[in-house]
Amino acid sequence: MKDSAEGKSAEAGAQFLKNSVLYKEFLAEREEVLKHKWIESEKAGSDIGFEKALLDWIVKHRSNWRERRMREMRPAKTPA
Repeated sequence: MKDSAEGKSAEAGAQFLKNSVLYKEFLAEREEVLKHKWIESEKAGSDIGFEKALLDWIVKHRSNWRERRMREMRPAKTPA
């Protein structure tokens, strides 16, 4: 009986995580880093690795990406 309750609790926690705005932002940012890794690895002719891609993306692209993302997430204002 205890295992069933723990399983439901873990399932509820996993569902909460999937619906979390913070987690969704993390996934979106991770996807951008992976795209950057692929592009830069192609340019270099070999895999540059996730850490190098992450640091490079943060320095070169993160602030603009976040600003654009925030603009896209704001509800559109409709004229009255």
